[in-house]
Amino acid sequence: MGEYGVVPGQRVAIIWDSSSPVEALKDLVDKIQALVGADNRVSVENVNQLSQSAHRESSFDVILSGVVPGSTAQHSAEVLAEIARILKPGGRVLLKEPVVTESGNNSRIKTAAKLPTALTLSGLVEVKELQKEALTPEEAQSVQEHLGYQGNDLVIVQIEGRKPNFEVGSSSQLKISFAKKPGPSGKPSVDPATAKLWTLSANDMNDEEMDLLDSDELLDSEDLKKPDPSSLRAPSCKEMGKKKACKNCTCGLAEELEQEKKSSQPKSACGNCYLGDAFRCASCPYLGMPAFKPGEKILLKENQLHDA
Repeated sequence: MGEYGVVPGQRVAIIWDSSSPVEALKDLVDKIQALVGADNRVSVENVNQLSQSAHRESSFDVILSGVVPGSTAQHSAEVLAEIARILKPGGRVLLKEPVVTESGNNSRIKTAAKLPTALTLSGLVEVKELQKEALTPEEAQSVQEHLGYQGNDLVIVQIEGRKPNFEVGSSSQLKISFAKKPGPSGKPSVDPATAKLWTLSANDMNDEEMDLLDSDELLDSEDLKKPDPSSLRAPSCKEMGKKKACKNCTCGLAEELEQEKKSSQPKSACGNCYLGDAFRCASCPYLGMPAFKPGEKILLKENQLHDA
């Protein structure tokens, strides 16, 4: 197998970024082109324009990203997902990226532990770290210029992964048989003792020794008498010695008391109600009514009774 794991006849994509030196990129393209052969084109894509390149799914056997000497490319989740999409099933991706040894304040730079996780979440398998090395002075200067990172705890990690041998969303028929298995031939055997235990012969019903009860003999003469309807009525509230109706009165006392309450008229306490409002109390129910003759029956409206 040639350098970067590339063999003749494969389709290869090289991904670069703004930090990649132009001469180094050109040398890498020429080297890969010589490995795959003149009949196979090497595609060169910018990392920020990869999703707009409109490559078809499963287009490349090998993808090299960030491997240009001096490159400090960062691979976002969108970039890794696009790489997994255009990679052929079973294809291989090799990338290099500067990472920090420990988590810091710069959210653009991943840690050494998060980079393999990012590749796995993009759909790649067999992810493994191949190499980890310190930055060269040129690479350290490139990180400061393009990423704005001033720390000295960066290392360059080279990592690879493979795409599974199937497309995302593909399906395969499971070899499951839903046919019924042939059962045992013939009827199941029956234990004679069990069958005899649960068998009831019709002749047993005519056995003279069986003592059957006559349902008519269970009733006496009192049970056969028709009850008096008056005895079925519930006792009234009056019979129970109560002066007011029960809560769930059914004897009619509640309606009777309500009618009496409506028909009863208040009596004058002072005896001057018939003279007019000038002689009536403040709470007199006859307030507002004209004077009337003594002893004359005056019917008050229901709202006047409530106000009183």
